[in-house]
Amino acid sequence: MPALFSDDWMVDFGNAWNDEPALGDALAKIGFTSVIGYGFDGEETPRGAIKVENGYVTGAGAYAGEALNWDLRASAADWEKWCKGGLGMMALGLAYTTGKLKFKVGDYGAMIKNPAMAGPFIKSFSVMGTVARS
Repeated sequence: MPALFSDDWMVDFGNAWNDEPALGDALAKIGFTSVIGYGFDGEETPRGAIKVENGYVTGAGAYAGEALNWDLRASAADWEKWCKGGLGMMALGLAYTTGKLKFKVGDYGAMIKNPAMAGPFIKSFSVMGTVARS
């Protein structure tokens, strides 16, 4: 099984994202297009990234230096916890305010105030949990 945020894991995550209507379809309605990096707190760069165009992942893999619209960081233990149990709106707010989930790039405040973005963002955590990893 691929390790969390490895090249193979990111490809599988991108496929799972596209298979989930609460992500792709919901974000397509608002024309969401971004490059999103995922990684571990304290590391220089994210480990993996996805390219989302009109709600759907069109590229995924190991981070290769591309410009990011979002760069999400947390400890390995927190990522594992959220992958296993998902993340609700209250838990997301707590994770952000306590510094467990960091947005190195991206505007958390704007995202959380927009239900068309916040719902799919929260859904992405449960989709992560569907991806096999070591």
